[in-house]
Parts: sequence; structure tokens; C-alpha cells
Amino acid sequence: MTPADRLLLHAVRSAGWWTPVLAVVTVTGTAAELVLPAALGRAVDAAVGTAPQASPGRWLAAVVALIAILVVAGAVRDYGTGAATARSVADLRHTLVRHLFALDPRTVARRPVGDLAGRVVGQVADAGQAAPTVVTAATVALPPLGSLVALTLIDPWLGVTFVLGVLLLGLLLRGFVADASAAVAGYQQAQGELAGRLVETLAGARTIAAAGTVDREVARVLTPVAALHRHGARTWTVLAGAATRGAVLNPLLQVAVVAVGGVSLAAGRLTPGELLAAIQYAALGAGLGTVVAALHTAVRVRAGCRRAADVLAEPARRYGTTHLPPGPGTLELRGVAVRGDDGRPLLDRVDLRVPGGALLVVVGSSGAGKSLLAAVAGRLRDPDDGEVLLDGVPLPELAPAALHAAVGYGFERPVLVGDTVGAAVGAGADPVPLAHAAAIHDFVERLPDRYRTPLAEVAMSGGERQRLGLARALRAERLLILDDATSSLDTATEYQVTRALTGPGDRRTRVVVSHRVGLAARADLVAWVAGGRVRAVGPHPALWADPDYREVFRS
Repeated sequence: MTPADRLLLHAVRSAGWWTPVLAVVTVTGTAAELVLPAALGRAVDAAVGTAPQASPGRWLAAVVALIAILVVAGAVRDYGTGAATARSVADLRHTLVRHLFALDPRTVARRPVGDLAGRVVGQVADAGQAAPTVVTAATVALPPLGSLVALTLIDPWLGVTFVLGVLLLGLLLRGFVADASAAVAGYQQAQGELAGRLVETLAGARTIAAAGTVDREVARVLTPVAALHRHGARTWTVLAGAATRGAVLNPLLQVAVVAVGGVSLAAGRLTPGELLAAIQYAALGAGLGTVVAALHTAVRVRAGCRRAADVLAEPARRYGTTHLPPGPGTLELRGVAVRGDDGRPLLDRVDLRVPGGALLVVVGSSGAGKSLLAAVAGRLRDPDDGEVLLDGVPLPELAPAALHAAVGYGFERPVLVGDTVGAAVGAGADPVPLAHAAAIHDFVERLPDRYRTPLAEVAMSGGERQRLGLARALRAERLLILDDATSSLDTATEYQVTRALTGPGDRRTRVVVSHRVGLAARADLVAWVAGGRVRAVGPHPALWADPDYREVFRS
């Protein structure tokens, strides 16, 4: 079973009891639909006197009852289809989003954001129709089979005529599923590429406007439109071709049934009511519209499942169940190596020990590996070789809650998440002391609803955003990692934040990536990174004697 098939079954199960309800009402409606022509034919025969022993009123009552069953079954089926789809879509989106956040950041970064959004919003909506589609696919053959049985019972020659027409119809439709599948898959892929380019471009809108390259970027973003048009046109061409064949064959099949039935009526083998029923059975059994619609929906569901399963097939990051023992926050990197996608070493055999409660400043030229070392230190990225330990426990062995409580990150360009400012800062904790430590409390107090102000309504500078992100990072209990997290602060504010980080009251272990010589001078230790290796570790005054070290700050 392929991953797409497993996801399809998951979507069917997530629809809950609506799946069996849909199956029951669909079968009930189909049964009523198959019985109706026979009942109507008996009513006609009773009315014209070809079946004098039958009561017209009784058969008319049966017709009315069957119509009522069809109406109720149709209403329940329509509502159930929407309810089942909504439940499946919600469950699939929940599953996909949780899996995305469980992936290694490198894995997520390899996919355009717009493409991922398209899969979560668009393709999952298609995959969520799995339950009603499976029910429809399982019952779509009942009307033709029931019609064949009924026509054969009325007159075997009618059954033979119907079989020949359906076989011809099947030959005309034999390539529909393959052609439609290829067209829909190509359309969804082009749609994801277009979304990815659009999101990427919007993120750099200011740069594009400043560079005057709007027309060039518009052309680049819209490049997938040609493929989108091609695959979309192919989809509708396939559908139109199938509909055209059906539009030609259906009337011919019904005319053939009428002709054969007319001969049988003239020969006395059929009654007028039976001929009327035969005509209705021919129309019901050869109805191409339902079959084509069911096949097209099935193709879209399968394509949506395949696109979503492609993301779910990526292995999630593994965590352990261990909790940290009491300790000061000692950080150790043992033989840590990280390689790029091309195999090039980005960090090479890094050995580093940061005593608990110490302030370590990481310095180095651009591209030396400072940010990567910071990412490895708190398990934003797992090393390809070696291990990282916090108070003697390898980070992969920690439970997620233990890791996230112990380690906090502050970034140069933080992304703030949460409904309110308080939620973005505290993430469940009291945001006020965190905001005080990050020198952002006064800014929050000036907002209309202070910490309850909706985050989306707050206009803020880069420095204010950076301080809010820093306040959130200060929740860390043992290890605080800041990757150039004060670069957008003015001198006075940076002094307040630096004083808080370097003061004796902070007993956490602090790893700070910075190019500020003043911060390096206040640090307990400085790790000098060059070419993916730690060139030296020691107090700033001891390293300052090396002219290459001094050059790091000049550059």
C-alpha cells in the first residue's frame, strides 16, 4: 500500500460515523431509484388497463413514497458529504501542520513556503473528500448493474442491447482516468510552484521596490502560469471529451432500447408500462455524467492525498523521554560535525565545553559557522556526527517539553506568534518580568490594551520586534542562545539588555553570537570560530593578543 493510499484510508476513518451513514443513504437512494421505473410502469399499466388486476392508486402511492425516499436520501447525502469532508479536512490539516512542525528545520526549508501552504490549504481540501468519494466509487456501478438486471427481466433482448452500449461506452472512456490524473497532478504542482514564488517575492517586497525590479519579479513569479494553463486546459479537454462521447452515445443507446422495446411491444412481449420502465432504465444505467464526475473527483482526491503524503513521508525529528537532572546548565559539544547538502563540511570536529552559568560569546567572520554552532547547541539542528549534551544528557534523549523549557533562542529577525503581545512574549508564562528584562515593558505599556493588545494591530520597529523576541527567549531555564539578537537595538537599549545578560544575577548558561567587541570583553569566555572550526576558546583579553582575532572585529 502506498503512502497516498494509507492517507486516503486515514481520511475515510477521520470522517467518523458519517462514512457508514453516507453508505446507507446512498444505497437506499440507489435502490429507490432502481425500483421507481418499475413502479411507474406498473402504475401506467394499471391506468391503461393492460394490468386490470392492479390498483392504480396503490402503485401511484408507491411512486410517491419512492420519490419521498429519494428526496430524503439526497438531502441526507448532501449534508453528510459536507460534514464528512469538513471532519476529514480538519483532521488532515491538523495532522499535516503538526508533522511540519515536527520536522527538522532543514527539511522544511527545502520546500517553498507557498508550496507548503498550497498543500495544507488546497490539496488537503481535495484529499478531505475521500469518504464521500469512496462511498460514491463503491456504489457508482449499482445503477448500471441494476438497470441491466431490470432490462433483462423485462426482455432479454433489451439486456443484450444495453450491454453492447455500455461496453462501447467503456471503450470510449478507457483513457479518461490516466489522462485526468496526469493533468490534475501537473496542475497542482504548478499551483504550488506559483504560490511558493509569490510568498518568496512578497517577503522581499521592499528590496524589489528599492531595486526597481518589479516587472522582472512579476514575470518570474508568473512563470508557472503557462504550465498552469496547459494542465488546466488539458483537464477540461479530457472532461469535455468524455462528456461529448457520452452526449453522443447516451441518446443512441436510449434510441436502441426504444427500438428494441418497440418491436417487443408490437409483438406483444411488452406492455406500455414495461416499455416506459425500459426507457427509464436505459437512461439511468447509461448516465455518463455521474460516472465522469465520480471519476474526476476520485482523481483529485488521489492527487491531493499524494501531495499531502509526500510531506508526511518526511521523517519527523525524534525525541526521547528523559528529563534533565538538577544542574547548572553545562553545555558540551563533542566532535560535532555538520555537512551541507553537497557534502561540504560546515562545522568540522567541534569540541567545546561551556561551564554552567557562564557567558560564552561566539565571534568570527561572516560564513565562519557561528549561527550554525548556535543552532546545534540548542538542537535547532542535529549534527551529522558527534553529540551535544546539556548537564550530561544528550539533547536527542530529552523529552520535547524538557528541551523547550530548558533552552531558549533569540534571533536577529524573530517571528512573533500568538494572538496578543502577552502571548507572543510569555507563551504561557508571565510576560511582565520577561519584558522588563528585555527593556520592552515600557513599549508594551503604551499600547491600547497593554499585554492584551492583539499582535496583528501593533506597529513596531525592527528593534521593538527584536526585543519582544528576546523577551520570549528569556523564558529559558538553563540555556539561553542569542544569535545576533541585539543587532537592531539602539546604543542605550543595547546597554540595558547587555547589562541584564552579563549581570551576576543571571545564572543561566548564555551563548551569544555577536560582533560587538564590548560584549566579548564582558564575557566569561569567547569562542573564536573560523572556517567551521573553533580556532580558540578563552577570555577576551587573552585572545586579543592575536592580530587575526582583532581583525574579526575590524571586518
